[in-house]
Parts: sequence; C-alpha cells; structure tokens
Amino acid sequence: MPDPCLDLLAQLVAIDSVNPSLVPGAAGESEIATAIAGHMRAIGLDVHLQEAAPGRPNVVGVLETGAPGPSLMFCGHTDTVGIDGMVAPFTPVVRDGRLYGRGSQDMKGGVAAMIDAARVLRDRRPRQGRLVVAAVIDEEFASLGADELVRGWRADAAVVTEPTDLQIGIGHKGFAWFEIETLGRAAHGSRPEDGRDAILHMGRVLARLEQLDCDLQARAVHPVMGAASLHASVIGGGREWSIYPDRCRLQVERRTTGGESADGAAAEMEQLLAALRAADGEFEATSRLVFARPAYETPPGHALPLMLQRRAWSRGVEAKMTGMSFWTDAAVLGNAGMPSVLFGPGGAGLHSTDEYVHLADVIACRDVLADLAAEWLMSPSATRH
Repeated sequence: MPDPCLDLLAQLVAIDSVNPSLVPGAAGESEIATAIAGHMRAIGLDVHLQEAAPGRPNVVGVLETGAPGPSLMFCGHTDTVGIDGMVAPFTPVVRDGRLYGRGSQDMKGGVAAMIDAARVLRDRRPRQGRLVVAAVIDEEFASLGADELVRGWRADAAVVTEPTDLQIGIGHKGFAWFEIETLGRAAHGSRPEDGRDAILHMGRVLARLEQLDCDLQARAVHPVMGAASLHASVIGGGREWSIYPDRCRLQVERRTTGGESADGAAAEMEQLLAALRAADGEFEATSRLVFARPAYETPPGHALPLMLQRRAWSRGVEAKMTGMSFWTDAAVLGNAGMPSVLFGPGGAGLHSTDEYVHLADVIACRDVLADLAAEWLMSPSATRH
C-alpha cells in the first residue's frame, strides 16, 4: 500500500510553484496552497490562510488537543526556484529510491514529511499542547511568507524542514546583498583624454573584493557557521564598442556569520571604495545595501535539538548537530522568539536541473518529527528556554 507521505510528496512536486519574484510571470504558490489546505483539512487540522503577498497565501494547519501545554511549530516553504534546462520539472519520477522533480529536495520533501507527521500525531491522540504546521511562501527570495507568519503565529519552538540530510541544523549564515556602481565619463573610443572607463575602474573594485574575500576566509571561523565569504554575482556596463563606458554596476553577495551585521558589512564596502578614491582622485564609486538577513544560531543548551537528536537516534537515524551554509526561515522564526532548528530529508541537485530527494529519508523525517512532537507536547521542559 503506498505511503500517504510519499503520495503527498508526488502531488506537491507535480504542482508548479516557481517563485514569481525570481521568474517574472511564474505560477507562484496559489495552487500549491490550495492543495495543501485541502490535504490538511482532510487529515483533521484546523486550517488558516494568510495572504503574505497578493495571490500568494501561507497555509497554517493547527492540531489542537484542547488542553493547555507546550506548543511546537513545523515550517517549510512552498515556492521553488526556476526550471531553466529541465525537461519535465513537474513530472515526479521515482527511480532507485529517489523522487526526481523541481522542488523535490528543496523543499517539498520536507513539507510532505511535516504535514504527514501531523497526521501520525493526530492518530496518537496527544492529551495536551498544540502543533502548528506552516507552509509559507517566498523563502527563495525575500521570505515574505515567514515575515507574515510570525506576525500572527507563535510556538514555544520550531523545526524548519529544509533539506539537511537528516542532520540537525543548529545555526546558519546570514547574507547581505550590495550593488556597487563605478562612474566614468562617456567619450569617443579614440579620445582617451576625454573618457573615463567605468568598467576598468570596476576592475579595481573586483581586485579589492577578491582580497577581502581571502581575508574573510582566513579569519577564525565560527564554530557552527564556518567562515564568512563574499562573491561577485552579476556585472554589467558599457554602451557600444567605440564608447568609453560611463557606468558599470556590480551585484555582490556577502555571507555573514554570528556576530556580524549588515551594517558592518556595509562599512567594509565603503572602506574599500574610500581606499580606491584616496589612491585616485578620478575614481568615483558608490555602494548600496539592497537587502540583508541575519545569521542565526539555536540558543545553546536549548531542549529542542537535544530532544530531536534522541528521537532521531531511537529511529536509527544518526543525526548530528551541525551548522548549515545556506540561509533559511529559521532565522525569522528564531528572531521572533521561537527557538528553531533545521531537520529534513537528504537528496541532491538543489537548484540544479537534476533534483531529487531520497524517499527513505522523507519517511524517516516524518517518523522522527511525529515522535518529537509527541514528546514535546507532553514535556514540562518544552516551555523552558
């Protein structure tokens, strides 16, 4: 008999939920929200919709016991990145114990596991407490869904079911996006005395950024998150072959670790440009912080990761506590007062053209989450942070 968790996973992968903030005109999360809401109602959850952006709702399912007690949230995102280069991105294919398709690993496997864990918990008839299961939009871009979620929902702690290969993520890096612009002076290509080359000036910026990246990675690494870093993401400038370029724009991503701030990263960028201005009075450039999210670490000694690890071990899952390199909605939940960890199935092809999730991991994730929720809702220590 097919496992209901895997059936749900296949249904979710078959739905186009590409984030329209990443791919203009993409389907978005409306259809998948409708499917998830219907499934949650069918398994007995009290369902609420939150419109986090026009036509893009969060879905929140609640399992209420009716008796006071600790609360726990499971959270996962419903949006995916784009599908360029994929042949049949929304046709789930099972092969060699894997399910292939866009979003299978990131993160519809985790979403299916957390929803089906609620079904399993329902059948166990917990005597107290509350489980909140949140399927949110837009994690792949600006996390509008998580921001909206924490305005209306709370729990004593949360598990974000991002793909962690069944390891327990107790922290992850943050990021800051910058746009740097160098200014030149347009002139005929044969008249260097009249022109100033904004692209060549950006070359100076790139050289300094490369050195800064080397310096960042040479610093003492954070014990959970590893080393800070940066990279040049997108560059553009110039008009024609025979015109000195008057502008060049560069997008830069800076990955931050615990103790670092977006303001501190912005100060680094400005110091870098100030040094170039000091070396050449003709050099003009600006830096602008476009968007940032902070790093996050689960409070040391919190009961949640320890309890999750025990439940995983009891299922034969050798879950270790570790840091994750990628940013997640756990930072939004954690900074809103819900201590959070990451725990989800493994696979490969994250954001690539050949994405898959391990089916056995999805089932294991479901079972561990159900066990965790059953213990958490009955635990006196669950509400003590």
